[in-house]
Amino acid sequence: MTIEQLRQMHQARPFSPFRVHMADGRYLDVNHPEFLAHTPAGRTITIARQDDSFEVIDLLLVTSLEPINGKPHSATD
Repeated sequence: MTIEQLRQMHQARPFSPFRVHMADGRYLDVNHPEFLAHTPAGRTITIARQDDSFEVIDLLLVTSLEPINGKPHSATD
C-alpha cells in the first residue's frame, strides 16, 4: 500500500468511510477523515477509534483499503 493510495481514500470529497486491512488479518475502520493521521514521510499512520483509543500502524503492513459501503471508490468520486 502506498501513501498516495491512502490519501485518495482519505481526501475524497464527499468522504466515504473505509476499512484498512492489515497483513495479520486485522482491520480498522476510518469512519471520519479526522480519525486518520499520517507522518510527513507517510510511513506511519494513526487511526483513532470511536472509543478514543488509537492504533499506530506501519503503512507497509497495510494490505488493502475497502470502502465500507461496498461501493467502488475512484479518485474522481
